[in-house]
Amino acid sequence: MGDLLRLEAYRRPAKKSSKATYFTRTELNQLLSVYSRRVASGEWRDYAIDHRAGIAVFSVFRSTHERPLYAVAKRASGKQIEYVVFSDRQRLARAGSLSECLRIFEKKLRVVV
Repeated sequence: MGDLLRLEAYRRPAKKSSKATYFTRTELNQLLSVYSRRVASGEWRDYAIDHRAGIAVFSVFRSTHERPLYAVAKRASGKQIEYVVFSDRQRLARAGSLSECLRIFEKKLRVVV
């Protein structure tokens, strides 16, 4: 008869130092405020939130079946937090506060003649 093997003895130990990073309630309110304005104008249709070790990402989509148009990432390393806005692989903005980073989504006024 065969021997019983415990798989837990062969698994890699999980990293205990890396904790998942999350958006706070105020950060989510800021993100969803920008998102709702763009949904109302018909530009955006869907979003996703991912939480991983050291990073939280809020992604925005034009349609559900496409790649994200923009991704707002919150990176945490120790006590230092950084916010970055990406479009595909291009970094559009980087700041120490979310409100500074989200200024990129403010509509610029134009003079119409």
